[in-house]
Amino acid sequence: MLVVALSGAVAGMTELIGGKAAGLAELIRRGERVPAGFCVTTEAHRSGIVPGTEIAEAYARLGGGAVAVRSSATAEDLPDASFAGQYDTFLGVEGIDELLAAVAKCWDSLHGARAVAYREAHDIGHAGVRMSVIVQRMVEPELAGVLFTANVATGCRTEMLVNEVAGLGTAVADGSGEANHYVLGESTPPHLADLRAAGERLQDHLGCPQDVEWAIDRDGTLWLLQSRPITTLFPLPPPTGKPLPRVYVEFGNVQGMLQPVTPMGMATLRTQIAAMLAAVGVRAEIVDIGGRLYGDLTDLARSRTARKRLVKLLAVDFGPRAQAAMEHVLADPRFAPVPGAGGAANPAALGTAVRAVSGILRALARPGAARVRLSRAVDRVRDVSALPEGPQSAADRLRYVEAPDPGAGPDDILWPIVAGMLAATLPARLLQGIATPAEIQTVLGGMPHNVTIEMDLALWHLAERTGEHRELLLGTPPEELAARYRNGTLPELGLETFLDAYGHRGAAEVDLGVPRWAENPAPVFATIANYLRVTDPEQAPDRRFAAAAATAEATLREIARRARRRPVRGRLAVLLLRRARALAGLREAGKFAGLYRLRAMRQQLLLIGADLTAAGRLGRPDDIMFLTLDEVRAAVHDASDPQPAVAARKAVHRREMRRRAVPVVLLSDGTDVETVLPAAPAAEGVLIGVGAAPGRISGAARVVTDPATARVEPGEILVVATTDPGWTPLFLTAGALVTETGAVMAHGPTVAREYGIPAVISVPGATRKISTGQLVTVDGAAGTVTLGPPVL
Repeated sequence: MLVVALSGAVAGMTELIGGKAAGLAELIRRGERVPAGFCVTTEAHRSGIVPGTEIAEAYARLGGGAVAVRSSATAEDLPDASFAGQYDTFLGVEGIDELLAAVAKCWDSLHGARAVAYREAHDIGHAGVRMSVIVQRMVEPELAGVLFTANVATGCRTEMLVNEVAGLGTAVADGSGEANHYVLGESTPPHLADLRAAGERLQDHLGCPQDVEWAIDRDGTLWLLQSRPITTLFPLPPPTGKPLPRVYVEFGNVQGMLQPVTPMGMATLRTQIAAMLAAVGVRAEIVDIGGRLYGDLTDLARSRTARKRLVKLLAVDFGPRAQAAMEHVLADPRFAPVPGAGGAANPAALGTAVRAVSGILRALARPGAARVRLSRAVDRVRDVSALPEGPQSAADRLRYVEAPDPGAGPDDILWPIVAGMLAATLPARLLQGIATPAEIQTVLGGMPHNVTIEMDLALWHLAERTGEHRELLLGTPPEELAARYRNGTLPELGLETFLDAYGHRGAAEVDLGVPRWAENPAPVFATIANYLRVTDPEQAPDRRFAAAAATAEATLREIARRARRRPVRGRLAVLLLRRARALAGLREAGKFAGLYRLRAMRQQLLLIGADLTAAGRLGRPDDIMFLTLDEVRAAVHDASDPQPAVAARKAVHRREMRRRAVPVVLLSDGTDVETVLPAAPAAEGVLIGVGAAPGRISGAARVVTDPATARVEPGEILVVATTDPGWTPLFLTAGALVTETGAVMAHGPTVAREYGIPAVISVPGATRKISTGQLVTVDGAAGTVTLGPPVL
């Protein structure tokens, strides 16, 4: 079948007529007004010969005259890939010769540079894609444009957006015409009433927000030219059945995670985070939105007492972006305090408060003893997390995974960490007029007792000892080195000792579904290569760390000298800063300890996955990470087939992995709260963030999205969306750090201060606005990033 009338197309014809034509055919079947037309099918494209006779006959039946010729590829108008503007369209085509030429040009655009790049970016193969071509009678529009049935600027699902121009709607797409913009909320301009009604019908029928091309002719008749899913919206929170809007704060950036969490990792993290919040007297439901961890803070926002401290509560781990968004939410009348919000008083909170005061004061009084207790507690966590010995069935392994975390002296870990964070945070207010924020941040640099810094320096010393193997490590791809290490053909480097101590770590390490360095040491080899490129002895990480520590101590002595003129507040502030240097480095210890249990759970799950793979119920052992524990139990005991669920979730996970930004604060109607905040004033070429580690440096930027393969030259400015401890080995050779999210006490800026490199955090869109190789100046005191000319 080489030519098919649009009105004759039936459901299930996508492979024959392409995504766009299939969508138009569905509109016709639903009774919508669509210009008449026909399709030159993918069978014709596969033959490689334009079917002139068949097209001429269909064109005649259409009545000849001006037509629109548009692409309709089999990979087009997909739920997660619209292909908008990637293929060619020709308007006002008249005569059979022009029509046949336009069809051929549409075919050619299937393999144009922009379409090829788009498919590659969306992991869509080239070989199986075919092109159908739509030919429709031209509409001579008075007005035309695009309707989005959700507000694509803010994500709000209760508003629609309309872009409208006089004449052809192509002026909206290519920006060549002056467009009118409307936000359709509670009211609608009269001439757009029919369009809004059509949008509501399409969204209801097709089940998701739609991107609709439309035209109104000179008789005032509305024509629908296309409807496809909006592919850029962040997913909605799960429905709660409650009438008032709700507010959700993204928790992943606390752990330096942008990427989506696997389903197995999500289940584990939800339990862990809820327990962590309960330990400090906070109750919040943890929900999965787009594979990311969000906390429902609605009840706290509506509580008369809790809302007073909510913004401050976000300061330590969530940072200024979350604070600004939450301030906006608290000013919204829809989130006004209501009686009973926040729930009844938690009887356990009093006990927690007593333990907190006791534990914090004990740590501040004797920090050395607190460090010893913490170290022993971490060792106990490692010991109780060890795998059971002897043969184990899949059911035995599952029982291990499902067993409650035995814990090991959590108070001995938690309260020294909290004491160190408080000691690092409180002096700024006490020392106003005596010391600048940059000086206080300098005192917090070169901090001892940080397990992540110890890890980074251990890897640096390993790199120093590679000696004769330098060229091998610099010239061989990290994945190849990792394969050789696993099969035992790599020379002895001392890596086994490093992995014995730190192999349970990795980027996005809090996700149970992510491999650890012990499983795949390729990221470790990539970092070793970065270290081997350091040729200036003064830039050696151990020297930089020692210099930062010496500068911190000297700055603290100077602040102590100045503080004498405030005998009480000054002395208290200096005491706290000394305690901060003794305790604040412990911040990473709690997470480091928890990773032992995660590693053991992952090992057991992978063994279960291997059994299920051998039984033909999984494609590969790590597919188990895309199941829930209930589904694993069913697969182990009932021989159910989990593979359809795995395939569907892996497809969603791949799609979400491509998302480069996620809302920091999200409303239940889909609104990304940051998008409705007034823009901060900034000079041209200057990005505004928050200074998190002092210093000023200029250098070439290096934008990194994956630490596993990153090559960072010594002195380059590291620009990332977010970081976790698995990223920190890259800091040792970087000149400065710029992140899109984070708080001053988060992992990234903390480690940046340790090494004495400037850091600016919470710079929205930094990875989009800065290009690798572009000269930038980072001012960690002012919180600015000044951009040089873009790289051509």
